[in-house]
This record gives sequence, structure tokens and C-alpha cells, in this order.
Amino acid sequence: MEYLEFELPIKELEDQLQKCRIIGEESEVDVTETCANIEKKLADTQKEIYKNLTPWQRVQMSRHPDRPYVLDYIRAICGESFLELHGDRSFKDDKAMIGGLGKIGDQSFMFIGQQKGYNTKTRQYRNFGMANPEGYRKALRLMKSAEKFGIPVVTLIDTPGAFPGLEAEERGQGEAIARNILEMTRLKVPIITIIVGEGASGGALGIGVGDVVLMLENTWYSVISPESCSSILWRSWEFKEQAADALKLTATDMKKQKLVDEIIKEPLGGAHRDREKTFAAVSNAITKNFEELKNLSPKDLVAKRMDKYSHMGVFKG
Repeated sequence: MEYLEFELPIKELEDQLQKCRIIGEESEVDVTETCANIEKKLADTQKEIYKNLTPWQRVQMSRHPDRPYVLDYIRAICGESFLELHGDRSFKDDKAMIGGLGKIGDQSFMFIGQQKGYNTKTRQYRNFGMANPEGYRKALRLMKSAEKFGIPVVTLIDTPGAFPGLEAEERGQGEAIARNILEMTRLKVPIITIIVGEGASGGALGIGVGDVVLMLENTWYSVISPESCSSILWRSWEFKEQAADALKLTATDMKKQKLVDEIIKEPLGGAHRDREKTFAAVSNAITKNFEELKNLSPKDLVAKRMDKYSHMGVFKG
């Protein structure tokens, strides 16, 4: 397992515990008490570190190389029932944006999300989770198909932003994202949106309009990344920690601002520390919220969604 810089005290204690257990196994020395003391210290250290994470540390957690990605969630939640669908019927199939039909129990859902890679080769293949216009057009095509057959939509967000290359702009990146936002506000089926990693800029918003928007505990959602914000305001990336603090991008901040509806708790140490528990929490959140939305008529669903977003950013002086 890889450790972030602020997790190094935990690594040291885990290494000590492992060595202590090896000594106990390979010799006749009774190390039970020593191991128990290290375990207690380890548990206390973990609580101390993870309960007091700064916004920048949460950003780092959301990018942890061991953290599960969108396809991991879909495969764990849907199992063999997931059928991936491809292409935008216009230009090509964007590998950074994935989507398809899957079941939770007996209920079908249309899953859509950004997929990152696990190593250099797959990161290039997935374009680092940064979708091109055809990715957003594919997502919209799948949403429209779901609407046609009355299938609820689940979007899973994990992107550092939409691809900012020249070719993406030439093919209408801004228009594709704007079109998705417009169409999602009036889609006649329930939309459940979950931020499972990074939720950056318009790249996230392109599939981020939902009846309910949920965030995993160690994720972030913002108009700009801390590094980019730092480079604009201070002409340097060195102030990314101050930028992360000022942007109010954590799940707690977003809930306080009423921009997201619910925070999904992660296991102590992050989603990667206990993947199965995280997958179960996400699956339960989808099921619970769908149960609350499924009895609304299409007219009420759209009216409620419009009302939700029209009230955002309204402040009383």
C-alpha cells in the first residue's frame, strides 16, 4: 500500500507491528503485550490523523493511487449484470467516459461516469479521466435512452476536469457540457449523482446535475483545482494548501452550503482501506435515494430538480 506524506506516522507503526508479529512467530519470545500496545497506539494515531484532515489532505486522499475508480464501483455493485455501451453516434467512443446498464437487485440503472487509469498505459488510454466532447455526447445519448425506457440514471464523478486540448475546443467542448446541463435539468427519470473522487470544474458538472447529489467523505467538488487556483492568484503552485482552504471544496463545506445533499461515510483511512465496505455504502445510498424518488411523477421530478438548482447561490443580506 502507498502512503501519503501525512500518513507516514501510521506507516511507521504498521511496520513496527508487522516486525513485532514476525519476532513472535519466529522465536519463543512472548510479544503479545508489545503488539497490543503498538495496536492501541496505531488506532489512536489513525483516529487523530484522519479525524483532523485539512482540505488539501482530503484532495490528496481523493487522488490516492489505491483509491477505487468508477469501474470498480460499477463492477462491485452490479456484478455480471453490467453491460457497457459505447460511442456518441457522431464522432467516436471516448474511453474517459464510460456508461452502460446494470442492476442492483431487480432494479436496472443507467450508470455513467469518468474512468481513470491504474498505470501509465491505462491512464493514457483513459486520457487521465478527462473526457472530450464526444464523451459528454455519449453520456447524453445514454441518458436519453434511459429516459425513453424509464430507467433511472446514476452518475459517478471522478475527473480532474474536461479535456482542455485544442481539438476538444474545436469539437465544441463548452457546448457539449452546457447541453448536458440543460438536458439533465429536464430529464424525466430520477438522477442520482455521486462524487467518488475528484469533482473538478465543468468536467464534473457535465454529468453532475441530479435530483440528489452525494459526496464520499474524502472527495472534493469545485469550480477549479487548488493547484490551478494557486497558479492564478499567486502565480505559483506552492500556495495550493491555502487555495484548497479558501475554495471550501470538501464534502462538509459543500453540505454546509447546501450544494450537495448527503455525505457518504468512508472507512477510517479512506475508501481504499476497505473497498468492500465503501462499495456497500455507495450501493445502499443509491438504493435508499431511488426508493425516495421512484414514486414521483416525471412532472414533479423535473419541477423539484429545477427548484433545487434555482435556489442555489441565493443569499439573504
